[in-house]
Amino acid sequence: MKLRTTIWGMTAVLLLLPGLAGCGRTEPSSAVSPFASPAAAPGAEKEAEFEPGNLGALFLQGKIKEIYSRFSPEFKKKVSLEQLNELAGDFNKDVREYKMQSKLPLGDGDRYVWTDESGQKGLMAAIDGKGIIGGLQFVPLKTYPASDEAFSRTEFSLPFRGEWTVFWGGTNVLLNYHYEHESQRYAYDLVQIKGTSSYNGDPGKLESYYAYGQEVTAPAPGIVKEVENGRPDNEIGKTDEKNPAGNHVVIDHGGGEYSFLAHFQKGTVAVKPGDKIERGQLLGRVGNSGNTSEPHIHFHVADGADLSGSKSIRIRFEEGAAPKQGDVIKGVR
Repeated sequence: MKLRTTIWGMTAVLLLLPGLAGCGRTEPSSAVSPFASPAAAPGAEKEAEFEPGNLGALFLQGKIKEIYSRFSPEFKKKVSLEQLNELAGDFNKDVREYKMQSKLPLGDGDRYVWTDESGQKGLMAAIDGKGIIGGLQFVPLKTYPASDEAFSRTEFSLPFRGEWTVFWGGTNVLLNYHYEHESQRYAYDLVQIKGTSSYNGDPGKLESYYAYGQEVTAPAPGIVKEVENGRPDNEIGKTDEKNPAGNHVVIDHGGGEYSFLAHFQKGTVAVKPGDKIERGQLLGRVGNSGNTSEPHIHFHVADGADLSGSKSIRIRFEEGAAPKQGDVIKGVR
C-alpha cells in the first residue's frame, strides 16, 4: 500500500538473481579499465546514439559492454563488467524478445520495465535524462494466470476526476509491487504528475503534491461497509505502518466484491457505514494517512472486507481498460 517511490530513485541498485547471493558486490579492478570504448578503426561506422527504450534489445543482443559504459560511477562500484556479462548470458537463454511494458517519470529520468514473450523474465532500469543508468535489475517473474484472467463481475470506473498516472499497477512485481501479496495483488497506486514530478515547490510539504486534497470518487454503486476518518496525515518521510490503510473507505458492491480506497486526508471522508452510494459520488479527499510515502490514491477490489484476510480480484474497468504502470489515465470530469 505504501507508494515506495524511494526504491527506484536514481541510485545504484544491485543486480538481483536467485541463487547468486553475493554477486554484484565485487569492486572493479583498479587496473586499466576494460570498459573504455576502443578507438574506432578508420572508416568504421559511427556508433548509434543510445536510446533508453532500446536497452532491452541491446541486452538481448549481448551488447553488455555498451550498456555497462552507461552505468553511473556509483553503480559501477557495485558490479563489474565481467559479472554483468555472466549474469546476462544466463538470463538471456531461451529469450526471443524483451518488450517494453512501462516508462514512468521518476526524478530527472525514467524507470523502464521490459518482459520477455513468456512473461517469466523481466528487466527494470532507472535511466536519467542524460542516458546514465543508475539502476538495473533482471529477475525471474512469478505469475498467477488463473487469477490474472479472472476479472471482477462489477464494472468499475476510475476513482477520481481529471488526469492521473499509474505509479504501481500491473500483473508482475516489476510493474506492481503489490502483486506478490495475494490480498492486494491487483491494487493500484495512483499519483498526479505534471512534467516529470508529482509535486511543485518544497517536497517536504504535503501541499506541494498535486494529488493532495484532490477528490476521490466512488468507482461503482454500492453500500459503504467501513470507514476510518480520524488518522492524521503523515509528514513526508514518515509512515504509519501500524495502520496501513490510514483513513479509508470500504464499499460492498454485492456478489462478494468489495472496493478499498485508502490514504484519505483526515476529516474529509464524506460517507459513513450503511450509506448507499452512486458511481462518481464524492468519498473524500486525497491525503497521506497510513503506510504511504507521499499523497496518492490506493485502490483495489477484494472478495472480502478484511484488508489482510481477503483475496484481491483483478478489476474489470469500463470499456475494457487495463491500465498499468506508467499509463496516464483520465477519470470523470
